Amino acid sequence: MGVISCCGVLTPALAQTNLAPTSVEFPIKMRHGDLLVEARVNGSPPLSFKLDTGFGITTINQDRVESLKLTRVGRMTIAGIAGEERADTYDGAAFEFGSLIYKPRRVAALLSEGRRRWRNRDGILGAGFFRRFVVELDVQNGKMRLYEPEGFSYTGNGEILPLDFKKDTPIVEAVVVPREGEEVRDRFEIDTGCDDCVCLGHEFVAANRLVEGTNSADFRRGVGGNAPIRQTVLMELRLGKLTVKKPSANCFMEGSPADQGQAGHIGLGALQRFKMIFDYSRRQLILEPPRQSSRAGE
Repeated sequence: MGVISCCGVLTPALAQTNLAPTSVEFPIKMRHGDLLVEARVNGSPPLSFKLDTGFGITTINQDRVESLKLTRVGRMTIAGIAGEERADTYDGAAFEFGSLIYKPRRVAALLSEGRRRWRNRDGILGAGFFRRFVVELDVQNGKMRLYEPEGFSYTGNGEILPLDFKKDTPIVEAVVVPREGEEVRDRFEIDTGCDDCVCLGHEFVAANRLVEGTNSADFRRGVGGNAPIRQTVLMELRLGKLTVKKPSANCFMEGSPADQGQAGHIGLGALQRFKMIFDYSRRQLILEPPRQSSRAGE
């Protein structure tokens, strides 16, 4: 069994992928907990976008709408961790990744995104982006590779996790070990937009007594406002045959970060220890452990 720690890494062998004839590679970087990539939109200079499997629609900063010559087509309601927010929607956006193009049916412009100047990003690449390509994310080496789904094949030894979907959100079965001798199997959303390891809904937290004892109080910010949480550390998170040791967990004191029927979501804090390959066309997530072991901070 491969074992991964959120503070350190213990590793087995890494697999290889076959490069499709039509694939491109781009640098990615972490900033303020966001995983970012640059793309051109309608021939623009490079713009910065967050890679977020947990977001149902691709967004554009409201300040970019006019310069990109987008056409307003309506409004929609976007649900977040602490409520809902209305957003204008636009069409006419073409995202350019070298020779590969992503043309969403529509994009949204969230007013709350424009107000958070410290984020310094131009939007979010959400579910439609991950449906359009096979997306390989190698956070440790700062690389993203995109493949045309029909030209992609995988021949490695990575852990292949079947994906289910609720609307646009990918869901996996996973096991959390809250304390020694206890294992809880449940369904979790995969959310690269979250920088922590695990976020758990209030019902799951209460049923498994996860906030007993001394846990620090805090909040998580997202669409709709802030949600109160308490923080703890689990013994393990198991993804197939792979194990994340001592993952941090945000325990929601009200509501849930995930839709009804899911225990919570698994975030980038746990996933970034692996090379991730999102293949929605085949309904699978492939996780490859790192090549070499390392200690925290390396």
